[in-house]
Amino acid sequence: MTFVPRAFASIVMPALNEEAYIADAIRSITPRDGEGFDYEILILDGGSSDRTVPIVENLAVGNPRIRVINNERRSQAAAMNIAARAADARSDLLVRADCHADYPPGFVGKCIETMRAKDVASVVVSMNTHGKTCLQRAIAAAQNSIIGNGGSAHRVAGRSGYVDHGHHAAFDRRDFVELGGYDESFTHNEDAEFDVRLVRSGRRIYLSDVSITYFPRSDFVSLARQYFNFGWGRANTIIKHRARPKLRQIMPLLVLVGCSGALLMSIVHHLFLLPVGLYAGACIGWGLVAAYRQGDTCLSASGPAAMVMHLSWGVGAAARIIRAGIDRLFPTRASVSAQRPSTSQG
Repeated sequence: MTFVPRAFASIVMPALNEEAYIADAIRSITPRDGEGFDYEILILDGGSSDRTVPIVENLAVGNPRIRVINNERRSQAAAMNIAARAADARSDLLVRADCHADYPPGFVGKCIETMRAKDVASVVVSMNTHGKTCLQRAIAAAQNSIIGNGGSAHRVAGRSGYVDHGHHAAFDRRDFVELGGYDESFTHNEDAEFDVRLVRSGRRIYLSDVSITYFPRSDFVSLARQYFNFGWGRANTIIKHRARPKLRQIMPLLVLVGCSGALLMSIVHHLFLLPVGLYAGACIGWGLVAAYRQGDTCLSASGPAAMVMHLSWGVGAAARIIRAGIDRLFPTRASVSAQRPSTSQG
């Protein structure tokens, strides 16, 4: 009989001003008694100015496995790297948890089971975005649809199998450290960049059929900021590894270039605005159809939400590409080119 050691999971949750979400997220990710493994919950706080830390400390009174660690470097990438080294010596598994998410019962146990059954270095999961407010429901509808996510595998609930990327859920701690952890010059898209290195090392990633609920941004301004950073980060990964972009990663850039060119040419003749009108009409029409089919008038804003996502992602990616060109002309600037001033945890 083969001896299987008792697993120990370090659940890592980067946080920054998450008083509205963190208590529910911690409660949902906390394993139930009798699940057959040990655990700790590490909250890596990036300098919250709201009640995030007091809320966590209050929860820790009832569960001493919860502890707060200061993340002076603030980013999510730094949070995971700090936790990988500060975790309990018994820890063999790192579980990455998000404040803006709700986890199904037995989530950590499922990750452990999948890691062992599939003999992989990383387990990823699918995401189902859910909104609470009217506009948040519209944004969620856009993010759950192919028009918003481009058909990404980890955006389709119930799908499973070996993949090259997904929403990070769990890592073999030793593999994570051996690969150097996350690249901290990436404030966004650090997960996809890490997955490139993981796959190229010969290790494997498995997409579990378990799904988590994610709560999106609740207004267009923060959504635009988030997708700008997503676009910047994805372009950063492609540039760093000289990878070939996928069609769904090219499309937002094509939309941006097409709309920008049409607006510029409209100075010559107003008919050049037709492509912009067709694009906007298609997105708005899709949102109206979604609202009608689901009987929720709030979803009529999902078309504009998709446009914010497309264009902001495109602007972010274009900005990174332009910056790369500047770095080639002025090499002394290259050392800071990959970095963004934003340090948002979500």
